[in-house]
Amino acid sequence: MRIIRLKEVTHLTGLARSTVYKYLAEGKFPKSVSLGHRSIGFLESEIQEWIMARIKERDMAG
Repeated sequence: MRIIRLKEVTHLTGLARSTVYKYLAEGKFPKSVSLGHRSIGFLESEIQEWIMARIKERDMAG
């Protein structure tokens, strides 16, 4: 299990930081993990699953 920071999440997903926060607020993105005061991370496996789900949606639509 690996925790990745927001910078790597934005790199992996291609999403802007503000979009990640928007999706978090809407419940459309994996929940963050508190790493301390004003610091969050994400489970890399959950981010990978989220990406794969987007690919699956694309493939099923087309």
